[in-house]
Amino acid sequence: MKKIILIMTLISLGINCKKEQAMQNTEINENTLVTEIIKNIKHYPSEKIYTLDYKSNYSFFEIFVNDIPVGKEFKYFSSSSAFVINPKIFKSGKAIVKFKMYPVGKVDNDIYNTLIDESYLDITLASYDLKNENASDIKYNHYKTPMDKVKISEKYSQEKFVGAGKTYYEGSFEIEVKVPYEIHPAFEKGKDLRKMDKKELEAKLLSAYQKVWNIYQDKEYDNIAKLSYENLKDQFITKYQDEKSIKNMWETLLSAYKNDTFQMQPIKDYRLVFFSDGKLVALMQNTEDYRYRGNTALWARVNHDGGMRPLFCNRYFYIPEGETEFKVY
Repeated sequence: MKKIILIMTLISLGINCKKEQAMQNTEINENTLVTEIIKNIKHYPSEKIYTLDYKSNYSFFEIFVNDIPVGKEFKYFSSSSAFVINPKIFKSGKAIVKFKMYPVGKVDNDIYNTLIDESYLDITLASYDLKNENASDIKYNHYKTPMDKVKISEKYSQEKFVGAGKTYYEGSFEIEVKVPYEIHPAFEKGKDLRKMDKKELEAKLLSAYQKVWNIYQDKEYDNIAKLSYENLKDQFITKYQDEKSIKNMWETLLSAYKNDTFQMQPIKDYRLVFFSDGKLVALMQNTEDYRYRGNTALWARVNHDGGMRPLFCNRYFYIPEGETEFKVY
């Protein structure tokens, strides 16, 4: 998949404290973020980019690696493409790919409120090497959602999706990857938030979201840089990015934040969801609208390409062991 454009939504992060309190990554500011990230980038004789290549039919879906979202499709009832998964691969070894499937709703004049016999999700782990552009892609694991064989006649059988008739179907499988880097994400030693009282957790999380909201709405660019550093650093390390790419991405983000039309939207209509085996948590939008579904409740609108468009702040909150306040990855 060498020709796939690697588009990552590298757009927003949060905050765990008030403006007058100590921020995350206090040494980082708007002007130093790129320089500090570049210090962590290394290059190798082989630089593999791993992808999950998929085909889906009569199914919307979400895909996770190590219980962190890597891709989704909520617009087209039948689709095929690929998701780059390096940003969710922190070291060589085994990883778990999880998927969640949902009904597609209206297709032409028909309504599908459940998954159907013809629904399926077909996923292949593949890679290509940035240091060997002439080499062919390498294919590894292949997985297809289980199907039952239904006997139609003595000579003919038809496959039927085992999840047909359901409004939700979930599954997982194991992959193994080999990367030249090893990183330790900030949430690696986070608490298992599933053990907290859910009402207390949600109230505490909503308060943290509001603080994040204020940072972006008030256009505190140095603080945004402090909060963006850890997540952007890990993403650029795992994709072996060069200085030009990192600088261009940060300038693109700042351009959106500094746009006069940038306006944070109300935090509402959400549900609390855990990720990374309980180490991360987020308030996810509770909607069937494909434009917003699968994104967090922290988002803005900004004028882009001649129209007001959503800008999502898809980051996840954690509490380090030994601490009591949220931080954001």
